[in-house]
Amino acid sequence: MLFPSRCPVCGHENRVEFADASIHDLRCAACEAAYCLFVRKQKFEVLFDLGTRALMDGYAREAVASFAAALERFFEFYVRAFALEQASGKDEDFDVAAARLDITWRHVVSQSERQIGMFALAYLLREGREPDFLTSKALGADFRNRVIHRGYLPRRAEVDEYAARIFALIDRLLTELGPGASHVELAQERSFAAHLARLPESVTAVFEEHPGMFRARRFASAGPPKSAPVPAGKAPGALNDVQVFAQALAERGAALDWLRRS
Repeated sequence: MLFPSRCPVCGHENRVEFADASIHDLRCAACEAAYCLFVRKQKFEVLFDLGTRALMDGYAREAVASFAAALERFFEFYVRAFALEQASGKDEDFDVAAARLDITWRHVVSQSERQIGMFALAYLLREGREPDFLTSKALGADFRNRVIHRGYLPRRAEVDEYAARIFALIDRLLTELGPGASHVELAQERSFAAHLARLPESVTAVFEEHPGMFRARRFASAGPPKSAPVPAGKAPGALNDVQVFAQALAERGAALDWLRRS
């Protein structure tokens, strides 16, 4: 899936492939000007938005893979946020703490189960309670495995339910993290700065912050999800995960129009 980027020199719209580090060294197809595009967005956000866009476009099976990957990368995001938050509280040097974290993460980078274990411990130490939401049923693990590993072709309703589970969990944990998430944002900014320092003077740097399913929630003034209208004679109740996801999709789905299959 590609996304559009306008050349800062001539304004031509170029189609860009997502880069793993959110740093894109580009050359305009029209005027051939070199520019570097930095996208201020975390990997879990990109993956969840790709899954949402695929779901909206009718690619249900592909959406499951993106949602599953988004959750795994969010667990990494949480661990990094917790570790850097702890280092900040001890007035440790940020670069030293980040480097130590990178070295440690290499021990589990190819092992999903160990990554979940690191997340579980980080959650326990930060929140002081068991992460009881890590059960196979709560995470929809069996459904994910059937789709990704056994070639199951899911119905749209099943994917909606799975997406809602992942969305609700990430949204809840982001809310609990609060300002703690800013430490990972800082780590990304420092990686951008390091790349920027290496660019030739002839290359223009462009910074973008794309909207998405979580980006608006994290940085806009959006409060907690509102309750749906309650029919007469019925007691008000909280929205379930599917309703919350559907509401978020209605509110923010249009912001994903910049993600178009090409």
